Amino acid sequence: MSRDSRRISRLLRHTAGERGLTMSADGWAAIADVRAELRMEPADLAAAVEDNDKQRLQVDGDRIRACQGHSLDGMPVTREALENSWERVYPDHLLWHGTNWAALPAIRREGLRAGRRTHVHLAPSEDSPVGRRTAVEVLLAVDSGNLEVYLAPNGVLLTREVPADAIVRADAVHWGSWSGG
Repeated sequence: MSRDSRRISRLLRHTAGERGLTMSADGWAAIADVRAELRMEPADLAAAVEDNDKQRLQVDGDRIRACQGHSLDGMPVTREALENSWERVYPDHLLWHGTNWAALPAIRREGLRAGRRTHVHLAPSEDSPVGRRTAVEVLLAVDSGNLEVYLAPNGVLLTREVPADAIVRADAVHWGSWSGG
């Protein structure tokens, strides 16, 4: 991911509120405002959106937003507005969440919580590029039967939380799988 793409993602996901960027409850901001805030040329913004490896950014006419991954604290987005802008889906198979060994005891007690983010991120399969991040040591298999699950425009599956009893398996990640960016 390019430096510009990281800057835009950070602004739209985490710092818009503290920087005073006008944003709708479902995460949309005017491209002109984002460019002004980041002192970015139109071509640089367009390249950053195109080059974003996880397709985190979505453009619609003269507005832009991060597809998912928003912080709750200090951001103008709301869970409800984001969910209304995503597609509600009804998976009939296990979903997956990557984590590390240190987090596992708390997850077994409390389940997966979004913490300071709006939603927990899930992946549709064990080998999905969606949801990959560094330091994943364990893949959690999630029974989505009783969860409200949403599909963001970039393919990430999201839910507000995953109760501990919905986590049906924890698999160690082998070198080379789920360790990429």
